[in-house]
Amino acid sequence: RLPSMRTPTAMIVGLVLCPCGLLLTLTGTLAPSWRQVSLVPDQPIDLVWEQGIWDICRERQSTHDRLCGQADELGYFEQVPVRVAQGLMPSSLVLTVVGLVVAALGVRCWQPEPRHLVAGVAGLVLLLSGLMSLVPSSWYTHVLWALPAEPGSTLVVGYSLVLSYLGSCLEILGGLALTLSFHHCCKER
Repeated sequence: RLPSMRTPTAMIVGLVLCPCGLLLTLTGTLAPSWRQVSLVPDQPIDLVWEQGIWDICRERQSTHDRLCGQADELGYFEQVPVRVAQGLMPSSLVLTVVGLVVAALGVRCWQPEPRHLVAGVAGLVLLLSGLMSLVPSSWYTHVLWALPAEPGSTLVVGYSLVLSYLGSCLEILGGLALTLSFHHCCKER
């Protein structure tokens, strides 16, 4: 019997979703807008503070003047959810890159048949990396309104947090798709 030259659909899905998830998670990790603080008392009405896990930026929306590297006067960066995000988000990114390298080795590329066991292991690694970035995103969202802010100000979810969520979900779905390769591995035995 001749080997099939077609890559299984689940592997293709995994190899499409996971890099997209990596880009979204990377953007969410680096961009300083996990939370937006607006309508701060005794400040101009168009002033918005954007708080990320690495930086705090201040922007006047009427003039689009943006200044990052603002001082953390309220102890925002000392909060446990922010600290956990600072540790888990970069770790997740590294694990995603490792998982994609392993997936590339398992999904045919250089041989006539895919290595189902290797692709399945890559799926588990990518699933774990997605969960590692989903945990801090979820926790941060849960305590968003409890993190320090000026009393009376308005707090909303920032785009970086949304991108982190989406990236985590894509990595989880891509990892699950690649773990379906274990089915072929078991069927062959």
